[in-house]
Amino acid sequence: MSENESCLKSFRIGERVISPGRTITEADIVMFAGISGDWTELHTNAEYMKNSHFGQRIAHGMLTLSVASGLALRASQRLQSEVLAFLGMDNVRFTAPVFIGDTIRVESEVIEARPSKSRPGAGILKFRNFVKNQRDEVVAEYDTALMVRI
Repeated sequence: MSENESCLKSFRIGERVISPGRTITEADIVMFAGISGDWTELHTNAEYMKNSHFGQRIAHGMLTLSVASGLALRASQRLQSEVLAFLGMDNVRFTAPVFIGDTIRVESEVIEARPSKSRPGAGILKFRNFVKNQRDEVVAEYDTALMVRI
């Protein structure tokens, strides 16, 4: 295997990698609300949420996905300098809330690894991602596709 083929060929279907964890803070939620413009009371009003189904504020789903995306890349050193493009995200499901103080991590499984049909010297890697909290509960799941250098 030549050096320029090693990234794509080093991933095996079914292989799993686990990211480090990251704790979601109140500052994360406030900053994300400011950046996104989503000041929904579910995320930003502690008093309102005391009497809700959740009993407390929850992180934005998109905040959870954004953090998870960064964590997933940290899970594999092989991808750090080889990613050419983020191609998309499919099958997104939020299965449990993420609260202030929860620590999330991502478990990613390779579901496809192939050369690109449209770009010479590039490959496509697809992953099924499971975002889990500190209690090992799945809080979100999604598939991603990356274009990588080969």
